[in-house]
Amino acid sequence: MPNERLRAALAARGWTYTMLANVVGIDPKSVERWVNLDRTPRRTAATVAADALGESIHVLWPALRQARPAPVVSPELVAFYERRSDLPVSAFVDLMMQAKERIDVLVYSGFWLTEDAAFHRVVKEKSAGGVPIRFLMGDPASDAVAVRGADEGIGPALAGKIQNALINYAPFFGLPGVEFRLHGTTLYNSIYRADDEMLANGHLYGVGAFMAPVLHLQRVPGGGMFDSYAESIERVWESARPISSPTDLGGLQA
Repeated sequence: MPNERLRAALAARGWTYTMLANVVGIDPKSVERWVNLDRTPRRTAATVAADALGESIHVLWPALRQARPAPVVSPELVAFYERRSDLPVSAFVDLMMQAKERIDVLVYSGFWLTEDAAFHRVVKEKSAGGVPIRFLMGDPASDAVAVRGADEGIGPALAGKIQNALINYAPFFGLPGVEFRLHGTTLYNSIYRADDEMLANGHLYGVGAFMAPVLHLQRVPGGGMFDSYAESIERVWESARPISSPTDLGGLQA
């Protein structure tokens, strides 16, 4: 299967295989294999190529994102990112694409994700394939949302973002296996889970989540960190209120 992202990046710059190969210092046939056979290059070559094309290495080769172990810290920690803004939306989408058993999204609004067409496609495909998908959104009327909005310096705008996110998710309501609930808990992390992997986006006082670190975690035998985050999802889910439509906000005007 071709690497269409790499092909598009080359086309956008008007580059040939030979031109990129000359920049990286490799044979043009290697670049051709990267594109047509979706071969994953060595990290050093991939870094040079991505920089030259003005793209993220993890967008062009998602496998490299998933192959950055940090065993000295914990076998459960796949990667650490200083800011969520360092990850393209495709990193979250690619994680969800791998899911075969479950997808969980625990956020206040997660509005940035609701506008991504690729994410919408993944949700619909996974729903059709029988994968249960749970969305946990902040209750716009809750004290927790009001406090978080004040903490971020955006006040009531956070409640508005949640309502707008739910409107964007309108096509998901009624899909097989897709459930929505509203919660009023204090979130210390936004969590995006796909089976035994997750991206946990920490929350920092005074700044938006896009400026906070992200942990890429995987469940491993004998580990406990992944399960601790997973358990927090379950606790929020149990206390949250099911909703059946984007406007089912307990009396709030959507």
